[in-house]
Amino acid sequence: MGNIRFLSKYKKECILSPLFKFLEAGIELFVPIVVQLIIDVGINGNGGKEYIFKMGGLLVLLGIVGLCFSITAQFFAAKAATLFAKDLRHELFLKIQKLSFNDLDEVGNSTLINRMTNDVNLAQNTVNMVLRLVLRSPFVVFGAMIMAFTVDIKGAIVFVIIIPVLLFVIFYILNYTTPLFKEVQKKSDSILLSIRENLVGVRTIRAFGIEKEEADSFNKKNNEMFDLQIKVGKVNSLLNPLTYVIINIGIVLVIYVGGYRVNTGDLSQGDVFALMNYMSQILVEAIKLANLVILLIKGKSGLERIQSVFDIKTGDIYGNEEGRELISFDKAGKNKRENKIIEFENVCMKYSENADDALNDISFSVNEGDIIGIIGGTGCGKTTIVNMILGFYKAYKGKVLLDGRDIKDYNLNSVRKNIGVVPQKALLFKGSIRDNIKWGKDNATDEEIIKALKISQAYEFVEKKEGMLDYYSEQGGKNFSGGQRQRLTIARGIINNPRILILDDSASALDFATEAKLRKAIKENLKTTTIIISQRISSIKHADKILVLDEGKLEGVGTHEELLKTSNEYQEIYKAQSN
Repeated sequence: MGNIRFLSKYKKECILSPLFKFLEAGIELFVPIVVQLIIDVGINGNGGKEYIFKMGGLLVLLGIVGLCFSITAQFFAAKAATLFAKDLRHELFLKIQKLSFNDLDEVGNSTLINRMTNDVNLAQNTVNMVLRLVLRSPFVVFGAMIMAFTVDIKGAIVFVIIIPVLLFVIFYILNYTTPLFKEVQKKSDSILLSIRENLVGVRTIRAFGIEKEEADSFNKKNNEMFDLQIKVGKVNSLLNPLTYVIINIGIVLVIYVGGYRVNTGDLSQGDVFALMNYMSQILVEAIKLANLVILLIKGKSGLERIQSVFDIKTGDIYGNEEGRELISFDKAGKNKRENKIIEFENVCMKYSENADDALNDISFSVNEGDIIGIIGGTGCGKTTIVNMILGFYKAYKGKVLLDGRDIKDYNLNSVRKNIGVVPQKALLFKGSIRDNIKWGKDNATDEEIIKALKISQAYEFVEKKEGMLDYYSEQGGKNFSGGQRQRLTIARGIINNPRILILDDSASALDFATEAKLRKAIKENLKTTTIIISQRISSIKHADKILVLDEGKLEGVGTHEELLKTSNEYQEIYKAQSN
């Protein structure tokens, strides 16, 4: 649980909170002695009312001081736990941002969300409770037993018998439930995944009328978690009753033995009351200790799940660890022999070890400044090629070269800063149009933004919006049409005037006239290498080179006219779209 290191910045709080709880517990252990004196000296002895009032005042004073210690301890515990959770959540978020696509695919979005929320909150509660009880509860339990010996050695023998039995029951139940708690958290991940998929795909679900099937599937997962929690709950429900039974048996024994010895004059009434109070203190603290251990088990499981994310090797998918000096793409020396900006040499790639090849023996080259079209059926590997140029996935065979150098030799951040990407799904973030465009260049001026909007053919509707660049986009850009969202994401992709511009089927919602204007504006205003992925031949027929993909293989390479003569796949697509 290396993430406990986040508490190191709050050493003062981590020391003061247990310390004040320790002092509170010490005061609590003196209370039975004061009660004993009130009974033996004030009531049964010669102390009288004056002594009773004096000792009663001492009890009130002890209560006030104990309350102050408790509040102070609670304050420092809450402060340390809250700051710990803040730092942990922040570092976890930063770590997730650095994960490669392979890591994200392997761990899963729902699991990461669960660890960012439920597990961090659980860790916060665990730290809070540990700081408050880690010293107090054991100290009170064993301190009460020791104090019982100072009152009466024979009477304290009951404590020696009861406490081990009590601890055995507590830890036996906890040992049984520990693996069940871990299973509950796995079920929670599964439920969160189902919720996330249903929220994201709610329109699709309703369009196909499968609400009932999805509800049944969710109910099945929910019931599985319910049954598991009931199983854990049944076992845990034995904890408090058994604890009460054991301690009350101890109290009965103390009263029985103490009463007999009071009658024989071997023990005072005050001693019996003191022993009973110490046994009651053990009862309360034993229950707290049991709940603390339960929370520790849950918290430990959550911290281990969080740590597993931190343990994922930092660096990039090529094993380049942070701190290693890498080449910057924008400053790299170009291949002097040829003007090739992108080259694929016999590239093979698969998304997981046991999966089929997403790309199989792909080889092609792109000259700087060219327009490249990529076309093919659904799932043929078009977007996969783009992801490999961006360094999101690596080839298990072959090489991807940029400026004649292997992509693994580059700092991937510099690669991505010089590539403008307009993804398949036009996604806008909550905020103004200006804020959304600035994702592509954070210091972009309004003039640069307007120029990008004009090139992307978005300015014609943006200028009609109230506030223009200040017009507010709702989450996901839901207050824009599909074509408007695409044009705004294109503006975001070109604002930085990238060396490579990737348009991944990003004009599918545009009409033919607007798409033609877009292609012309990009060619006239940007000195960039453009890669256009499309399902429509009309979008790529004017490209300098077209790649035709079929089930992860390169079926044809050439211009539109050449492919109509040499590529069967391209001919079929052309005929289908011409009819």
